[in-house]
Amino acid sequence: MSSKRSRPAKKSLTSLYVSLTGVEPGYVPKRWVKFPVALLLLPPCWVLSLTFFTAMFSTTLNDFFWVSPVFWFFSGGCAIAAILCEGFPKLVIVYVLGHELTHAIWVWLHGGRVHDFRVTSEGGHIITDKTNTWVVLAPYFFPFYTAGWIVAYGLALLIPSVSAQSESLFFGIGLTWTFHMIYTVRMIKKGQPDIEYGGIFFSIVVIYFLNLVLISALLIVASPSVTWTGFARDLLENAMDFSAAVVHLVSRFL
Repeated sequence: MSSKRSRPAKKSLTSLYVSLTGVEPGYVPKRWVKFPVALLLLPPCWVLSLTFFTAMFSTTLNDFFWVSPVFWFFSGGCAIAAILCEGFPKLVIVYVLGHELTHAIWVWLHGGRVHDFRVTSEGGHIITDKTNTWVVLAPYFFPFYTAGWIVAYGLALLIPSVSAQSESLFFGIGLTWTFHMIYTVRMIKKGQPDIEYGGIFFSIVVIYFLNLVLISALLIVASPSVTWTGFARDLLENAMDFSAAVVHLVSRFL
């Protein structure tokens, strides 16, 4: 009799625990794991931000990068994208298409299959048998149309009669990347289930960091004075300075 009575008691306690916490016993929610991961990503975000903005201001002011054709074509693309996004609200369906295609591409990259694909002006979705952080957050850090523009530019260079035109390349990058960023910010402010998948804090930190990695790479490619080795050297120096500052701060408290 005692064993029979213990089972309902145990079941009721388990149900009470689940109802209060929303967590099954023995299961660690992804958000509990990803929150400290996001905290650990904050120092790299700070170091990369410092390195990027230092390099950008240095090359813009000291090397007169702002007067170069590449800079103005890129800026022109950014300006036109901003005007289009503000003046033509129906362009949202173009973003939604790229958003869902990005989900699908990253599903395929991870060995999954897409069973349904829907795109409307109100939003879209895919149904898949594979999901993870990269699949869910990919549209927020992988600019689909920018990648398409770069691939198309590379393929065009394979045609013998076509010569390299860096101005057109960076005009298209500015146009598509700004389009991507404007709608990415709008979607995040609107609220998306994708952002809540691993926790809002974790998602925002990852999105910021990976977008900053992308724009840093574009700066290195576009600027004549910012090189990969120089940027990496500055990144390492800033990381060492940040680590020394943290150690000094901790030692003062201890």
